[in-house]
Parts: sequence; C-alpha cells; structure tokens
Amino acid sequence: MKKKILLITTGGTIAMKYNSPVGIVPDDEFVDHLRSYPQLENLAFIHVAEFSNIPSPYMNSELMMRLVRFVEDKIEDYDGVVITHGTDTLEESAYFLDLVLETQKPVVFTAAMRSGSELGLDGPRNIVGAVRVASCPEATGKGVLVVMNDEINAARDVVKTDSGKTNSFITPSYGLLGTIDPDRVIFYRQSTKMEKIKTKEIESNIDLIRCVSGIDGRYIECSLQHHAKAIVIEAFGRGNVPPTMVEPIKKAIAQNVLVVVVSRTYTGRVLPEYGYKGGGSMLQRMGGIL
Repeated sequence: MKKKILLITTGGTIAMKYNSPVGIVPDDEFVDHLRSYPQLENLAFIHVAEFSNIPSPYMNSELMMRLVRFVEDKIEDYDGVVITHGTDTLEESAYFLDLVLETQKPVVFTAAMRSGSELGLDGPRNIVGAVRVASCPEATGKGVLVVMNDEINAARDVVKTDSGKTNSFITPSYGLLGTIDPDRVIFYRQSTKMEKIKTKEIESNIDLIRCVSGIDGRYIECSLQHHAKAIVIEAFGRGNVPPTMVEPIKKAIAQNVLVVVVSRTYTGRVLPEYGYKGGGSMLQRMGGIL
C-alpha cells in the first residue's frame, strides 16, 4: 500500500536553473514540476507544499524554527515528510529539526549538488530516494535523515565535505545508516545517540568563533560589543585555545555570557585534559562549558 508523503520545498540548487547572464538562480517552476513528476506518483501519494524558495545561505535559525512549526502542523496527516533544501546549510537545518521535532515519523532531507540545467543533474534521483526512505517502515524512529547519492545518513552526524561532488555528504568515522538499492531500502545500523530539546522559541544572538593559528581575542570583544547572549568557540583538538583568548573569555563569563567550547575537528569529544593557559581544563575552571 502506498504511503502518504508530504514533500516540503525550501529552495536551494535543487530548485534552480541557469539564467544567462547572471548564473544559477531560483526557478519558480520547481513546485509545479514536482506535482506532475510521474516517478513520484508511482511511489507514494504525494502532496507538495512550498515553505520557501531561497538559496540556502539565506537560511537562518528563525526560518529553521518556522520550518519546525510547519512540519508539526502538517505531519499528523501524513506517513512521512521529505524536505528539499540547499546543500550549503542543509546539515544545520537537518540537525536543528532532529533536535527539536518530537515526531517518530520519518523526516528526510534531500538536495542537489547540480542545478536543473546541468548535465547529470542529481536532484530527481535524490528526491525519489528520499520519498522511498520516507515511505519505508524501518525509517520510523531513526531521527531526521539525510538522503543524497543513494545513501542514508543521520542528520546529527552528516557533513558536507566537498563543494561540488554529488557524494559530498558523509558521516565521518561513524559511517552511513543505510543505502537505497533499486529493489529496496537497506538500513545497516541505527544511531543510538538521540538528543531532544523541547522549545518553542530560538535565541539567534549567539556567535560562533572558529580558532585558527594566531587568533586573538578581538572576535570575542566584538561579540560582547554586540551583546551576544552566548559565544560558541570552535577550539583546537580536545578544547584548547591560544593564551591570547583567555582574558577575553574571562571577560565574557564575568558578563554572564555563556561560553561553550567545542572542537573544530569533525569527530571526537572535548575533554578538560590540558591545564596550560588556554587548555580545556583551565577553560572549564574559568566557567566555560565543555
């Protein structure tokens, strides 16, 4: 029996075409094309809803929260949801929904690395794959998923690793959850780490500062001048920063600004192991959150 799937469009390369002389831009015909796409009609009962039609660099936390509400308002009437999205910020949006959505029904993000005007476009195949996964009973309870290039990844782990290749989305260290074969959807594993945040609103005045060799405290000072509510520092390794950042971090904590220390590496935990000036152990003792 065919499932009832809601297909939500948000924009991105998957909904774009080349327009001379400016380049690749959003295409207003994408939604109408999906509504008459024969391959989808054979897979499930599809209802298409346009949430937005924007390049994904335009996506922000407020829009992500609106997307959460959009899904919550409609998902009760469907067996699963597929969301088309631009690849540039897909991992952020997918992870956001994975944290905030409470449904156990399949919610699947997909996208395209090539526009509708390019040779070998990947969008149609990715959409078909995403609908197949959203229709699969085994996708229930697995959190928000990302389907690209016939591969299934967990939203909490997947990252975009290449600016142009169709196999750009991978899960470092942990690997994919499953694959999409011509005859069936195959799940190999399930992510056992599930986090949920119950919230009805989002605080967007939070700054992200990435450590690089030679960085000093000027970006933290800038955050304080703009009254940031919190600062997330992508530190080196286990959670270490240069000594030039220590005093600005102290200043931020003294002003009741949350300072959260994460690692700029793809995998591995932050740990308060190093006790030198700027080491993770010192940052934790100062009041930083590791």
